[in-house]
Amino acid sequence: MTLRVFNTLSGNKEEFVPLQPGKVGMYVCGVTVYDYCHIGHARANIVFDIVYRYLRFAGYDVTYVRNYTDVDDKIIKRANERGISSKELSEEFIRAFDEDMAALGLEQPTHQPKATEFIPQIQAIVQRLIDKGMAYEAEGDVYYAVDKFPDYLKLSKRNMDEMRAGARIAPGERKRNPMDFALWKAAKPGEPAWESPWGPGRPGWHIECSAMSVEFLGESFDIHGGGKDLVFPHHENEIAQSEGAFEQPFVKYWLHNGFVNVNQEKMSKSLGNFFTIRDILKKYDPEVVRFFILSAHYRSPIDFSDQNLEDAKAGLTRFYESLKAAHDILEKTPIPSQVPCEVVKDEEREVYDRIEALEDRFCEAMDDDFNTALAIGHLFEAVRGMNRIMGEKRFDECPLSLLVLKDGLTKVEKLGGVLGLFRSAPAVWLAKTQEEGLADSGLSPAVIENLIEERKQARKNRDFARADAIRDELAAKGVLLLDSPEGTTWKLK
Repeated sequence: MTLRVFNTLSGNKEEFVPLQPGKVGMYVCGVTVYDYCHIGHARANIVFDIVYRYLRFAGYDVTYVRNYTDVDDKIIKRANERGISSKELSEEFIRAFDEDMAALGLEQPTHQPKATEFIPQIQAIVQRLIDKGMAYEAEGDVYYAVDKFPDYLKLSKRNMDEMRAGARIAPGERKRNPMDFALWKAAKPGEPAWESPWGPGRPGWHIECSAMSVEFLGESFDIHGGGKDLVFPHHENEIAQSEGAFEQPFVKYWLHNGFVNVNQEKMSKSLGNFFTIRDILKKYDPEVVRFFILSAHYRSPIDFSDQNLEDAKAGLTRFYESLKAAHDILEKTPIPSQVPCEVVKDEEREVYDRIEALEDRFCEAMDDDFNTALAIGHLFEAVRGMNRIMGEKRFDECPLSLLVLKDGLTKVEKLGGVLGLFRSAPAVWLAKTQEEGLADSGLSPAVIENLIEERKQARKNRDFARADAIRDELAAKGVLLLDSPEGTTWKLK
């Protein structure tokens, strides 16, 4: 199947054909660095990390640019409140952002430019727009004249007349049209400023992305990404600036991830449901957060809640339990040089075929607009097949099953890696999860093993009431006992 992506510009899924065969240029809007990142930032950055990873897995040479906005009204305001420079504040939160993204397992982009490093390039585009009659100076400010760009609002599909009816010119602004937007802002006392042909000032928010994308990817490139909240005005204005300046299509495919709700409400500081990534990682492993986010299609809204995170943790733990069991069997059971298998049951053949086709099915899901939810579903199916093989224990009778188990393990770990999953050794993950699960129960592995031994003796003495009481006591604390001919083991609910 050929990769197809949903293009916000056309409103349809389209076959992905890069401008240069085998190469992809991708720009994703980064953060304005004035505070710690929240769960919405986690989603956007994990989503485009997956796009980056999968494109490379599919064989493309990808140049991935993700910027830092390090000059902005919010940065200036926060810096003044703290009595430090804007540069000090932005550098502090750039470090924090990098730490958060590393914790979440993100790959490093090819380039991570800062807006303040591209002031000459920004000014050159602004001057180019003035020279073309698409922008105008007004007492040190420079505004883009949206009336000069007939395709304005083509990305967001908004109605210009309705937009004009609701637009107002704020006090101090010198716009000719309320819809015009700032390319350059005249300096105010106490603000960072750079010399320009229009006097001291600083760039507007939108122009920086046009300058940085052109610098690294050229005047036209393949993919521009970000959250749905950026469609208007930010990405709409980027199109107007770039296509107005260079008179060619700016971006071929626009990709936007859906919103994050918290307990089915929009995330908001005023509602008290605003969570930073650092808040969340105090309670949940970063891989659980990644698994939770990838369990929904990137364009769909996703509901952040403790229950949904716990469900994600349980699902990821099931993967790790199966991976560990498979590793244990393969380490203990030698694979013969020849594996004749005279009898393969029909139900086994179905399992074998599913594992054999896993990579094709995974890629088919990802080729359908990066459908990570379906891709994870295929991984789950393969793991269920592996569990069935391990449960049948026909390795002596049918050595082929051992080869299929090994093939399944290899593929699940490889394809999980494409999604940034299974970064821990299974035994390490399970030990950590077990420790966390027991933390509030007052139990320890040693205490549980002692109770299992006591239960064993009670059953031997036919004291079934005591044996049942031990099982119930452990179950009430979230510990399940698993009896088998080999003995009793335990796991957390």
